[in-house]
Amino acid sequence: MKFTAASLLILAMIVGAYAQRPRVIDTNTEKTDAAKPAPAPHTVNAKYEGGVFGYNKSMDGTLSFDDTNNRLLFRNKQQKEVFFIPYVAVSSAFADTKKRQPTAASVASAVPLIYALPARFIKTKVRYLTLQYSDPDTKMAGITSFRLENRDILASVLRSVAEKSGLTARGEIYVRKKDDEAKKNP
Repeated sequence: MKFTAASLLILAMIVGAYAQRPRVIDTNTEKTDAAKPAPAPHTVNAKYEGGVFGYNKSMDGTLSFDDTNNRLLFRNKQQKEVFFIPYVAVSSAFADTKKRQPTAASVASAVPLIYALPARFIKTKVRYLTLQYSDPDTKMAGITSFRLENRDILASVLRSVAEKSGLTARGEIYVRKKDDEAKKNP
């Protein structure tokens, strides 16, 4: 009995000492390249949530990169141009995720049944592309958001908007530096 307790104690010390060994840091750059999102498609399904002056209602449509005119273009379901934001007008961009309760779950939670309690815990993640803009032509500024389908599309669209707008990464967001604006608007 004493022999097994002593051997178990020695075994535990060896395992504990092995777990405390120094770890090797992997400096392989392939992982950082894989972390970059794929290039965004030319057109992406999006839901406009608000923020552009004169367009108060949310609407489904598509976001398109109009590189010939240097702008981000929103079209409605009928593919009619609704509004655009010039790339030079974008001053910051970021991806936002919020948890929302679907409509069916909120209705089920209001009904006094056995299903009401579990329905309160049902949440879905909603992903938004949020843009802050200041248009030098019209002197209009604002913050607008677009609801996108999934995380991968959101990451690729965010990266493409940032690159085309000349924004600089600052943590999780992209911003236009003041010295860049001073060079463009002397």
